[in-house]
Amino acid sequence: MTAIEPLTSLTVGMPILVGGDRVTHVGEALAAAFEPGDALLVVDGDLLHVPAIDRDRAHRAVSRARTAFEAMAAVDDDAITAFFDTFADRLADDDVFAPVAEANALDVERARGAGRTTTRLVLDESMRSDMVAGLRTWATTSSGHRHPFDRVDHDGWSAEAVRDGLGVVAFVFEGRPNVFADATGVLRSGNTVVFRIGSAALGTARALVREVLDPALVAAGLPDGAVTLLDAASHAAGWAMLGDPRLGLAVARGSGPAVAQMGAIARAAGNPVSLHGTGGAWMVATAAADVDRLRSVVAASLDRKVCNTLNTIVVTAEAAATLVPVVLAGLADAADTRGTDGRLHVRAGDAEHLDRRDRDRTVRVARADGTHDEPFASDLEVEDLGTEWEWEDSPELTLVVADDLDDAVALHNRHAPGFVASLVSDDAAEQDAFFAAVDAPFVGDGFTRWVDGQYALDKPELGLSNWQFGRLFGRGGILSGDSVHTVRLRATQSDPSVRR
Repeated sequence: MTAIEPLTSLTVGMPILVGGDRVTHVGEALAAAFEPGDALLVVDGDLLHVPAIDRDRAHRAVSRARTAFEAMAAVDDDAITAFFDTFADRLADDDVFAPVAEANALDVERARGAGRTTTRLVLDESMRSDMVAGLRTWATTSSGHRHPFDRVDHDGWSAEAVRDGLGVVAFVFEGRPNVFADATGVLRSGNTVVFRIGSAALGTARALVREVLDPALVAAGLPDGAVTLLDAASHAAGWAMLGDPRLGLAVARGSGPAVAQMGAIARAAGNPVSLHGTGGAWMVATAAADVDRLRSVVAASLDRKVCNTLNTIVVTAEAAATLVPVVLAGLADAADTRGTDGRLHVRAGDAEHLDRRDRDRTVRVARADGTHDEPFASDLEVEDLGTEWEWEDSPELTLVVADDLDDAVALHNRHAPGFVASLVSDDAAEQDAFFAAVDAPFVGDGFTRWVDGQYALDKPELGLSNWQFGRLFGRGGILSGDSVHTVRLRATQSDPSVRR
């Protein structure tokens, strides 16, 4: 057997095997930066450098969470309930929250100064109240932790299935303070959590840990490390955390390419993954659509930019002359509410369905780096229909004119992220056919923004799954704290003479 030696250096041009049958080569910058103790990850041909300091931070964070998980065996549901109650109370206390608000204001100021989006970063009163409501929901939720849910009796013995904690849940998410509280939901089913937040919100996260989270853990008597923040701004620390084989589950949220990359790292380490990446909802409208309903649901689906925001709307050709102006009116309504102009992308060849004035006019578009004069409508190639528009204040939408409902579904199944799909139609047969054929976990007949665990199911979510890697086994599209568990079997023998 060939001896395995530690990798202590890289040289320019060094060949690195990719996927068993391809080779890439080390560049100058990577070779110069790599030092003893560092690690090199190979993901889809990309060479990812993980410095030793990030490996150590991640290892220590996962170790704390793993030790805490072992201690959770002695923690009862009352202590976990007390944690959520105290967490919610402290978050709702204005005096306790004041330092968190100050930290968030600094995060927002830095992000704006760098020309970065802040639509999901601002911890305003609405987000704060939603966080508090979510924590109170977990406080009143029955966990089912260590409770039997199935039993088979035999002569002289029985076997029962019991839900139990899965282990350490590693959670990487974008700079959104609200999911910070959502992540703690996994404690309800006996797990522990270690997470990394996007660097833009790291100051807010530190303040939440210091002022709100840690005191709640101590007051409830939960193990040290039951909720652990990986306090590192680098992506490499997150890579190292997801690549730790001691995880029970790796959860990644963010942009599509970044989430896919993190998922590949976790899977390579043998960790199960739950990925929540590319968003952008699709809507289809046919000749059976009520125009007032269509205008209303378009506007309601564009109230702000999050993953379930309407991104692409497909109208059928037979009704395009009627429906396209209605869609544009809904887009304008959403923009007017925000005091901006809307922005439209049209599949190449479909612009003929627009009024000439809409094809030629210019609008003022508010983006993270300022306001720009842009054309209201621009062509989009068919292979780019899956592009998710990350708009700031000006609602942005793709318009497609399809041959019929079957063509609209085919376009969705080929180009959409497999996430949210809505059909605006008063024809019940069309609704049934759409639900059967469209490849999405979340399907509706109106606005798309209903897709949210807390809003729809009264369960704060860890993430909303798209079907990027196929339909999910044994779990719905909403990952929530009480769905993160394993199943153990427990046998009880009443007759010691039982033999097989």
